Amino acid sequence: MKYFIIQKKKNTFLKQLLCIAVIQVLLVTGLYAQADSTAKKEEGKTEEAAVLISPTLQFITVQKADNTIDLKAVLKAKIKGSFIKLPLLKIKFTAVNGDAENDLGFKITDREGKAVLNIKADSLVMDKEGKVHFKALFTGNKAMEAATEEAAVKRARLEITPVKDDSVFTVKAKLVDLGSGKETPVPEITVGIFVKRSFNALKLGEGATDTNGEASVEIPANLPGDAQGNITLIGRLDENETYGNLEAASVQKWGIPVSDKLQELPRALWSSHPPLWMLFTFIILISVVWGHYIVIIFQLFRLRKEEPHNINTADAAVS
Repeated sequence: MKYFIIQKKKNTFLKQLLCIAVIQVLLVTGLYAQADSTAKKEEGKTEEAAVLISPTLQFITVQKADNTIDLKAVLKAKIKGSFIKLPLLKIKFTAVNGDAENDLGFKITDREGKAVLNIKADSLVMDKEGKVHFKALFTGNKAMEAATEEAAVKRARLEITPVKDDSVFTVKAKLVDLGSGKETPVPEITVGIFVKRSFNALKLGEGATDTNGEASVEIPANLPGDAQGNITLIGRLDENETYGNLEAASVQKWGIPVSDKLQELPRALWSSHPPLWMLFTFIILISVVWGHYIVIIFQLFRLRKEEPHNINTADAAVS
């Protein structure tokens, strides 16, 4: 009996192997047939090229008060209707002087798709109009096309001077043109004054420069600072047609000291630690509500047990 069982198992196993072999032959035949059908194309027809992603490269320059320039590039791509930031990609920066290009270096985009390269402007060559030309280039890869952007700005410098007079805090800004090789005041340009914050700078005010290229903005005296009361004041000129973006910064001990130590906040309605009376009230209310549910379910089970049962007449007769 045992011999027949073993022989039967062997026969079943052989049948399974045969079925698998037949299926594999059919699959291979189908694949070859499919390959043959796709191979039959008209002469002169080429295979359709793969669609590449077309990235968007945003490029700006920021002239600093220390005569350096920040070259800022942002690389994005629109995929399925929404813009996706492209990290870990190489952006190359060059200075353009006529037909010649001088390599300034490269940066790798961060997780926000941003790349920033700081260069010394003293080594740059200006054109006849006092402008400097830059180019940002992404060479592309197997999945994305190349992208390039250029920017040309006239050389200038923005300076800020904090002034304290009794209890009044003022920031004086001065804008000068450097395109001619000497400092020339720039009038009638609106300059904004900001204070640095954790995410975006907070605007405190703005003022237009006079004939001396100067503007004055009064700021509040109750701004929160760091643990020592320091605040970072920023003067900024954004997206000017001639000078592009300019920026200057100064650190002053004009703020209210705010402790940077990690400590547990007191119990409050707006914190993650509510007051004890609220916590107890919540627990009591929830207990009362669920207590009613438990009592109702218990009573339903009692009613089901006390429900009268119909006595079978046949069983009664037999008894």
